[in-house]
Amino acid sequence: MSDEQYFTNQPRTGSTAGTSKQKTAKLQVDSETLHVVLDSGVFARKGIDAGTMVLIDAAARPPAKGNFLDLGCGSGAIALTLATRAPKATVYAVDVNERAIALTAANAKLNKLRNITTILPTSIPQDLRFDLIWSNPPIRIGKSELHALLQMWLSKLTPSGEAWLVVNRNLGSDSLAVWLTSIGYQVDRLVSKQGYRVLRVRPTRGADQSAS
Repeated sequence: MSDEQYFTNQPRTGSTAGTSKQKTAKLQVDSETLHVVLDSGVFARKGIDAGTMVLIDAAARPPAKGNFLDLGCGSGAIALTLATRAPKATVYAVDVNERAIALTAANAKLNKLRNITTILPTSIPQDLRFDLIWSNPPIRIGKSELHALLQMWLSKLTPSGEAWLVVNRNLGSDSLAVWLTSIGYQVDRLVSKQGYRVLRVRPTRGADQSAS
């Protein structure tokens, strides 16, 4: 069964006893070598996704502290990076996939990173706001679903916060930038590498924060 199930709540892939396909990848974050356990039913089970690596390499260094969000955490490579680079920050790793949440929690423990909170989207406090969002968003859920997802989470940025998104250019990175601009966000199209585009998204006073 395909990894397309990674954005479901309880992926069936590898759910039968003895069918887990766990493997461990190394993630170099500055001078630290992190170990990331990957598994079936979770995004990029064969290795850390190329788009995720483009984002990690391209995004500006995070602030020293604040509330950060890894939106669609998968096995947690982004959350682990943020937690390593900003040990005084609180990093929320969010995913609809319960196996991804458990895997990210295990990877945080494996790498002795205590500033990561793994949580389902429905459990996020309504009044929580984020100073920084990094995401390799699930483009394949469909355009309308993706737009609703991004509107909801981008509305949780603080006024001075920013989001860094990585999107495959062949899957609509530039059209996504145009749409985000049309609903009032300031969007900078930055690095283009290995077929991916990195977008920096910042709120403006006129941003439409409704998740319709």
